[in-house]
Amino acid sequence: MATVPLTPVNQQGEHRFFLIMAWAMAITIVAGFGLNAALGRSSFLVPPIYHVHAFVFFGWVALYVAQNTLVFSGNLALHRRLGWLSVLWLPLVLILGVVITVTSIRRTGGPSFFSVDEFLFVNLAHILCVVLLAGWALHMRRRTDWHRRLMFSSMAVLAAPGVARLLPIPLFVPYAFPALFAASLLFPVLGMLADRKRLGHVHPAWWWGCALPLLALLIGEAFAATDWAEAVTLDVIAGTPGAERPFGPYMP
Repeated sequence: MATVPLTPVNQQGEHRFFLIMAWAMAITIVAGFGLNAALGRSSFLVPPIYHVHAFVFFGWVALYVAQNTLVFSGNLALHRRLGWLSVLWLPLVLILGVVITVTSIRRTGGPSFFSVDEFLFVNLAHILCVVLLAGWALHMRRRTDWHRRLMFSSMAVLAAPGVARLLPIPLFVPYAFPALFAASLLFPVLGMLADRKRLGHVHPAWWWGCALPLLALLIGEAFAATDWAEAVTLDVIAGTPGAERPFGPYMP
């Protein structure tokens, strides 16, 4: 298929697509965590660090939706000014992501359908992937085509915990993380299909948006399979409630 020239019409169509998908990912995240709360699988009666984590991560999601809304409405000046907030907010995403992962395995051992060391190392790898893709997107902010697709891909990785809470992930034990990765790929695949329909080709940023999360998964799983990772994880959870659960994955 030939490449379609970029025109104001298909450019506005692209703005609309990214806005719709921003809302779709945000709703997926809220629905996943909301469903868990409604079913009693989670509670607001948790240590304060959980609420700080929620504020930072949901704040990042809200910022992403707001930025796409500003682009769609044509308010690029405010979009650029608000972009500086992303530069300040992104390190908080990294810090709170690491802190909550460690806190979770110490408090409960993490979700039962992951081994404790797998949850620790794959989760850390995916947090780094979120930050890497978003940081790359901010660096490419003058290249709008790359910027918005890389940021979209980062948000798709961030949406994985929400996706996990909407799927019967325990049924995929011991392949829960690969199953979750495959489900999260739906978002960038939709981006590829939209590019193909609107522009006649798939933008290369999408391939990076799929390859880097896959690489993060493979690196995390490779580390988790080592004796070193097991020793590190056991040291992290030693003397905590998380050490009392079975170390390997199991059906809850």
